Amino acid sequence: MGPATSIGIVGGGQLAWMLAEAARRRGVELHVQTPGAQDPAVALATSVVLAEVRDASATRELAKRCSAISFENEWVDLEGLKVLAADGVSFLPDLEALRPLVCKRSQRELLNRFNLPSPAWFPLDRVQEVPEEIATGEDSAASSAPKAAEAHPQLPQGFAYPLMGKAASGGYDGKGTAVLRNDADLEALLELVEASNWIVEEFVAFDLELAVVAARDQMGDVVCLPVVQTHQHQQVCDWVLAPYEASHALQQAVRNMAASLLTALNYVGVLSIEFFYGPRGLMINELAPRTHNSGHYSIEACDLSQFDLQLLTVSGQQVREPALQAAGALMVNLLGFEQRSAEDPGAAYVGQRQALAALPDAHLHWYGKAGASVGRKLGHVTLLLQQQDPAARRQEAMQRLEQVRQIWPLPPGSETEQSS
Repeated sequence: MGPATSIGIVGGGQLAWMLAEAARRRGVELHVQTPGAQDPAVALATSVVLAEVRDASATRELAKRCSAISFENEWVDLEGLKVLAADGVSFLPDLEALRPLVCKRSQRELLNRFNLPSPAWFPLDRVQEVPEEIATGEDSAASSAPKAAEAHPQLPQGFAYPLMGKAASGGYDGKGTAVLRNDADLEALLELVEASNWIVEEFVAFDLELAVVAARDQMGDVVCLPVVQTHQHQQVCDWVLAPYEASHALQQAVRNMAASLLTALNYVGVLSIEFFYGPRGLMINELAPRTHNSGHYSIEACDLSQFDLQLLTVSGQQVREPALQAAGALMVNLLGFEQRSAEDPGAAYVGQRQALAALPDAHLHWYGKAGASVGRKLGHVTLLLQQQDPAARRQEAMQRLEQVRQIWPLPPGSETEQSS
C-alpha cells in the first residue's frame, strides 16, 4: 500500500494551520474537524467538518474523507473514538498508545512504570483531612475545655511544601496549575477543584528547561529534532533557542528516553517531551502526544519540520533524521499584551507585524485568531541565527530577543517562578 495522500486532523487551531501549510507543500490533502468557521486551519484545509473535537459522529464523517486521522491536541474522547477504530478507522497515534498520554496522572504513572526520571507526585485525592489535635499531637482528653474539631490536611509521607498542583486534564499555558506553599493553599485548592482530576508534584529546583520533538514511523524508526532550551513567562512559553549546546551524553540521554517511550507504546506519530535540567540532572516534566510550541523553529531552521514529521508518519512514509539548515534559531511567541475584541482593528497588530517581518532573517507566523487577550498566543516569529560558536550564538539570540521586545513587549506582570 502506498503512502496516504489524504489525512484528517481533529482540531483546527494554530497547530493544524501549520500542518495544513506543510500538507500543501507536500501535495497532501488535509481535512479538518473543528468547531469554529474562523479557526486558523479552516482557510487552508481541503475540507472542514464543523463540529466540536469530541464529537465522535463528526469524526466518523471526517474518516470518510481521508485514509488516516491524527490529532491537534490530546483532549479527545477515546471511548467514543474506540467505536470508530473497531469499524476500521485508522488513528495515528493509535488510541491505545494515546491512552496513557492524555492526562498528567496517567503520564506520571507511565513514567514511573518505565523508571524514567520525573518529579515525585501524588494524586490530590490522597490528601487526608485529619483532626487538628491529631495533626498537632495534642491530647484532646487532657484538654480541660471542649472545642469543635477542626480538619487539617495531611501530606503523604515524604512530601513537604512548596508543591505544585496541576489539573490532570484540561490545563494548558499555565491554566490549571497552582503553587502550594502551605496548608492554607492546599485547603483552598481542595475547596476549589475536583480532587480526583488533580495531581500534586514536588517543586523541582532546576537551572533551565529543555524540550525535544521526536517521531516514530510505521516501520519503527525513531528520529529527533535538535534539543532546545525553552523559557517561560508566567508559565507560558516565551522563547525557544535551538539548538541547546548539550553535551553528547545529554543528547543521547534525551534520545534514549524518547525512543524508549515511543517504542514501548508502539506509538506512531510525533511526541514532544519537556524536561527540567538542573542539579538532579534531566527530569521529564511533561509529554505532549502531538506537535508542540517548542518545535515551531523547525519550519525554517530544519530541512524537515515537526509538521513534515507528522505528515510522513501518519501517511505511512519513512522518516529520516532532520538536520539544521542554519547555525541556530530563536523562536519568540507573540503573546497578547492587552485586551482587544475581535471588532477592534488594533487586534490585528498590523504595525507590529510589519516591523517584526522587516527584521533581518525573521519569519513571522500570525495565527489569525479573533481578538486578543493578555497572554494569549497570537503568533510567533522565528529568527535564524548566524553564529556557530554556542556562546556567541546565545549572545546573538539574546540580542535578537531584545529587537523583538522593542516591537512586541511581554504581557504585563512580573516573571513568576518557573515550574509548570
